[in-house]
Amino acid sequence: MTQRGSLAMAHILVVDDDELLRVVLSRALTEAGHTISAAASGRTALESLETDAYDLVICDVFMPEMDGFETLRAVKERVPDLPVVAISAERRSRPGVPSPDFLEMAVALGATAGLRKPLDLKALKALVARCLAADETSAPDTSRDPSEAG
Repeated sequence: MTQRGSLAMAHILVVDDDELLRVVLSRALTEAGHTISAAASGRTALESLETDAYDLVICDVFMPEMDGFETLRAVKERVPDLPVVAISAERRSRPGVPSPDFLEMAVALGATAGLRKPLDLKALKALVARCLAADETSAPDTSRDPSEAG
C-alpha cells in the first residue's frame, strides 16, 4: 500500500460476474482513493493474481464457472495473507427450509469478512478500511532504518 497523508491507498481486485456491480464498486472505491482492478470471473481473478499484487480482494460468492468458494480457496493457496471480503445476496430457500449462511461459510473457508448484497457503499468502504488496517497491523514492521539495529 502507498501512503498519501493519513489515507492508505490500496490496490483492490473486485471479482463479480455482474458488470454493473463491478462498475459501481470500482467507482465507489476509486472515489475513496484506491486503485481498482476488476474481474468478471474467478478464473480471470486468478490470472490477475499471477501478474499483479493486490492489497484486498472483494469476491462474489455466486458466479458461473468458478464460484466464490473455489476462487477464495485458490486465492488463499496463492497468497495466504491476502484479505478477501466475500459478498453475496441473501439466498432464500423454500418456506420452512433453513437457508445456509453463505457468507459465514466463506469466512469459515478463509475470507476476512462477508457483506450482504445489496451493498451499502458506506458500510463497504468502512469494511475495506478495517480489513486494510488489520492487514497493516499484522504485517511485519518494515519502517525501521536497518542501520538502527544494534
